[in-house]
Amino acid sequence: MSAIRFEDVWKEYGDHIVLERITLDVAPRAFLALVGPSGCGKTTFLRMLLGEEAPSRGRILIDGEPLKPEPDADRGVVFQRYSVFPHLTVLDNVLLGRELQQSRLLGRLFGRARREATEQAMTLLEEVGLKGHETKYPSALSGGMQQRLALAQAIMRGPKILLLDEPFGALDPGIRADIHVLMKRLWNETELTVVMVTHDLSEAFSLATRVIAFERNRNRPEERERYGATISRDLEIFPRRVAQPHADHPIRSGRDDPAAQGA
Repeated sequence: MSAIRFEDVWKEYGDHIVLERITLDVAPRAFLALVGPSGCGKTTFLRMLLGEEAPSRGRILIDGEPLKPEPDADRGVVFQRYSVFPHLTVLDNVLLGRELQQSRLLGRLFGRARREATEQAMTLLEEVGLKGHETKYPSALSGGMQQRLALAQAIMRGPKILLLDEPFGALDPGIRADIHVLMKRLWNETELTVVMVTHDLSEAFSLATRVIAFERNRNRPEERERYGATISRDLEIFPRRVAQPHADHPIRSGRDDPAAQGA
């Protein structure tokens, strides 16, 4: 579990201010959704939390310590476009993060370490509904299945914080509903703190325990460069129980199967 704190954070690119006066505390195991108009700095916020961008002013703390300047294993990320490696099988995609963690020189595990990692990867693939697809390549999977794989890939590294950048926006509504059920279950069964960027308000209020809205207070053309977005709404959502799939309708549904879609 990880607590996140933003202390008077600003992000500027030259004379262009993207975010200003961002002060925010996120409790451990929260599920935070970031919403707001396009261009209001949601993804920039996420990139700073990942470590890809540094604040221009202020600071970011994780568990009371300054954020490390580079992405590390404590922070996993899933993007809208499937962040999987097309030249690796499903199993190898999930194993890769663990191999790079434990064998930075060779990028490969051997013997007992590989057997144990493979067992964990297989268990995780079953949990996300990809059992039986271990030897396939991502091109043989539907969009929903690839996003399940991206979630498994991120979670296999054992992050404390999971960052989601519009992760379900490209999916069909039916598949997205199934992935929502999966995401709720994964969050409930782990110690993850989740921060998700989304344009879909219904998704935000369905998944998150807290919704943060970013907005520019000044939107006239002559003001947009000199005034950044800030937090305009901060809403706590009453926790919901996870919807459990019906016994004869597991999380891995036919809608996610390329064969069922004619793929």
